[in-house]
Amino acid sequence: MFNTESLQEVSVVTSPGARAAAWAVKIKSLVSHNVYNVCAVQMGDAGSLPVEIGQQMQAVNLAESFLGQGTLPEGTYAVMSRVSDKNVFHAKP
Repeated sequence: MFNTESLQEVSVVTSPGARAAAWAVKIKSLVSHNVYNVCAVQMGDAGSLPVEIGQQMQAVNLAESFLGQGTLPEGTYAVMSRVSDKNVFHAKP
């Protein structure tokens, strides 16, 4: 039987010229399964290293199984988006 009480509605309002927000992040550590601690980074000039900004947050890697153990190494960079109440990114190990 389907439980409708656990459903949450998500809506997005866009206008001409609008875009989805995304941030560059650096993988700091594995939390569990495909969930990682990440930190936003600010990109500089060509040839310069990205600078970490803000506090660490958790994000889900959609490129890895939800059931298996994550294998991304620390220091990997990805682009993260916010989907509903979750931070998500897609980075293949």
